[in-house]
Amino acid sequence: MSYSVTEESLANLNHYWTDSRYNLNWPSVFVSPGWLQVWLQAFGSGSELFLRGVWHEGEAIGIAPFLAKAKTVAFAGSADVCDYLDCIIAPGKEREFFNTLLDYLKGQQIECLDLNPVRHDSAVITRLADIARNRGYEVICTLEDVSLEMDLPPAWDGYLAILTAKQRHEVKRKLRRLSEAGNVEYRCFEAGQEVGDYTETFLNLFSLSREEKARFMTPHMESFFRSLAKALAEIGLLRFGIIEIDSRPAAMTMVFDYEDSYYLYNSAYDPRFNYLSAGLLCKVLCLKDSIMRGKKRWDFLKGGEPYKYQLGGREVPIYRCQINIK
Repeated sequence: MSYSVTEESLANLNHYWTDSRYNLNWPSVFVSPGWLQVWLQAFGSGSELFLRGVWHEGEAIGIAPFLAKAKTVAFAGSADVCDYLDCIIAPGKEREFFNTLLDYLKGQQIECLDLNPVRHDSAVITRLADIARNRGYEVICTLEDVSLEMDLPPAWDGYLAILTAKQRHEVKRKLRRLSEAGNVEYRCFEAGQEVGDYTETFLNLFSLSREEKARFMTPHMESFFRSLAKALAEIGLLRFGIIEIDSRPAAMTMVFDYEDSYYLYNSAYDPRFNYLSAGLLCKVLCLKDSIMRGKKRWDFLKGGEPYKYQLGGREVPIYRCQINIK
């Protein structure tokens, strides 16, 4: 069979994303065209975009969303803001895609693939690593971090039953105390035209949060968050969750609603409401909202913070995979 490799653009990628005739698996929001474009504008300076498509008789087999630097290719994304990445491949075409891609990269004098961060169940780990080893290439996969996630039951009571007796008691106790704190309102909503106002509220709360969070949110990172919120709101993937106490924002979550999952990308809270556990409960109520909407999975994303375990998360290994093909 004859396979060809084409240079692609972000405009092409957006066409493949929106046109259902292309049977490609977009494994997460972090490889969507909107996300890639915002990331490149914020962090891609000095890097050469290396988008390559593999085709067979007019059928898209897959897309490699790479950057190139010297003789190394890496994902277009960075571990500090992209929780995990992968290639975009038609289901069942992984072997054809990766074999064609490796042949092409070798012909382009690429010597190394440095692919990070990738989940344990990514196509990079489950297919590419073995294909590369079988070719005699050196493959080094290093555990870098963990992400946490959970499968969601169909009802809230089912979620509470997943927790230990102590965890369940604490969630109920905290929710009861919050409900008694005054005029409390919680909303989880798809951000529309007013996305800018809610993004500013979120960033203001973020600046009040823990010291390490405040250090993370530099002016450059604030600009990235504004652009990201706008881009994902435009395609209907962004949700904000907010707790207001006596009409004052107490805590917010920034969540991506993608396919059958909620991705908890980040959160912020006002320390004045620590005594009510407002930050934690904003996540709990957002999780409850996801169950009510029939979602199948809740993704806490990267990092092993204790609250993720307390709310029922299970660990998912995150790797860096380096492949030397010289």
